[in-house]
Amino acid sequence: MLDLERLRALRAVATYGSVSAAADVLHVTTSAVSQQLAKLERETGQKLLERNGRGVRLTDAAELLVVHAERILSLVEQAQADLEAHRGSVVGQLTVAAFPTAVRGLMPAALRSLRAEHPDLRVLLSEEDPMRSMPLVVRGDLDMAVVQDWNNEPLPLTEGLHKGVICDDVADVALPEGHALAGRDAIELKELAGDPWISSSPDSICCDWLLRTLRAVDSEPRIDHMAYEFATQLALVAAGLGNVILPRLGRCDVPPGVAIVPLDAPLSRRVYAVWREEAARRPAIRAVVTALRAAVPPGVPALTAAT
Repeated sequence: MLDLERLRALRAVATYGSVSAAADVLHVTTSAVSQQLAKLERETGQKLLERNGRGVRLTDAAELLVVHAERILSLVEQAQADLEAHRGSVVGQLTVAAFPTAVRGLMPAALRSLRAEHPDLRVLLSEEDPMRSMPLVVRGDLDMAVVQDWNNEPLPLTEGLHKGVICDDVADVALPEGHALAGRDAIELKELAGDPWISSSPDSICCDWLLRTLRAVDSEPRIDHMAYEFATQLALVAAGLGNVILPRLGRCDVPPGVAIVPLDAPLSRRVYAVWREEAARRPAIRAVVTALRAAVPPGVPALTAAT
């Protein structure tokens, strides 16, 4: 009989392209993955991996087995979800990734309440940009991701995923306090055309969004500095080095030298939790979504309608 963990190891190698990458995703050693695959070869009587330069490639037999592994693992997940739903208990383990401000602004309170109300549920949290976390949910490497999209750029939902809305998050602009517009009650984004900007790292969803947003009001937007954490970005603003679009969720302490000014036409992002259809009936999924909605801080609109 085929072993499920060995099938997961083979699928991870097929998905991520190497034994070492599969080991990283599965949180085990490279040696452990190699041993699982060697045992799977003995079980099937087929050679599954071949040398390909410095790496490996899947044989035809392995490619065929991966197709079946996808279906088998999906059915196993659905069976587990149905059993948990039948029992009605919030138990087991759930792997969740969230973007940085959601990790800071939502997850501590949500995880605290989950630990108090559902002690038999273990939630494992990691910090990931939506560009990385969404594919990980689709592949089954994560159970849930907390992601975002902006009002002028919706995030397409991959087939096979469900989502639940957590909140809407309005963004202001952070300016150096010596900026000519720092004392205004509100400003238009186009008034900042030509200014230098500070953004998150170039591989993040927020950097891509900021570039497209600025190009709508400034044909040659200047992003002079990039830093992933808002605390670092605000330190750069305080030094007079540029402006930042600053969401309210998970907002860190604003240092001296920074002025926060609302925008006349507010920019907002919607925060979602997403999970696979096969897991939709798990009580643990519903419990985490409920805890996330309850954790929305004052001043950030919480929404309860799933869309």
